[in-house]
Amino acid sequence: MERYIEKFLRYLEIEKNASPHTIVNYKLDLNGFKDFLKEADVAQVDHLFLRRYLASLKEKRLTARSIGRKLSSLRSFFRFLIKEGYCQANPTDAVSSPKLEKTLPRFLTENDVVRLIEAPDQETLKGLRDRAILETLYSTGMRISELVSLREDNIDFISGTLKVFGKGKKERLLPVGERALRAIRNYIRKRKGATELIFLNKNKKPLGARGIRKMFDCYIAAISLKEHISPHTLRHSFATHLLNRGADLRSVQELLGHANLSSTQIYTHLTTDRLKSIYEKAHPRA
Repeated sequence: MERYIEKFLRYLEIEKNASPHTIVNYKLDLNGFKDFLKEADVAQVDHLFLRRYLASLKEKRLTARSIGRKLSSLRSFFRFLIKEGYCQANPTDAVSSPKLEKTLPRFLTENDVVRLIEAPDQETLKGLRDRAILETLYSTGMRISELVSLREDNIDFISGTLKVFGKGKKERLLPVGERALRAIRNYIRKRKGATELIFLNKNKKPLGARGIRKMFDCYIAAISLKEHISPHTLRHSFATHLLNRGADLRSVQELLGHANLSSTQIYTHLTTDRLKSIYEKAHPRA
């Protein structure tokens, strides 16, 4: 089993161009299945064995989403084994994914986004950096992983665009607003010195996703927002505000870098205020 897992992970990295984050998640999921498999051979796995495995995950109180992800990892793994001739049939075909609760993504109001972006102290280097990060996240809707790998030569300050490398190392070009460009310029000017990556921590090392989450939590507390939100909430807010102001779904899909339109459709929810406004304008007796 371990040999098959290593071959599969190499396949993901080399042929599928999967991100390191994706590969780590597959490895965790498959190693967990390997532990459950114990001495049994992978060729002996059938749908009944998989049902017992999924039941064991449920006993551990894993959420339906987590169980679904592990099952999805196994589907891909067994498809690879069949393709390579290590296995004859895919036992996951006879097992259905757990039903997921449809939850709407959390997002901030436009006013709360402004409060958050304006929270950093512009008199300090850290404040200039944090303002540039928040402006850029909201202006482009990019992922945190895309932001931390952003280089100065990825940004065209004249055309107002920047280049990012998303999931699967897919490259896409994003428009970026003048306020975000100005914030980035102010930070780079104050920071001084040429570096490969734009955003650095206090030790002049590349800023990681954990550092951004910590910074984000500080400003959320500073402006007294009580909702449980994360840096990814700015991406949700970006998409929601664009759609609420009339952007079409396909354009938002391109901006977010979603491979499937279904991933973008979760943002087609509207705020209560907007629904009420539409109702009052459209209903003859409102």
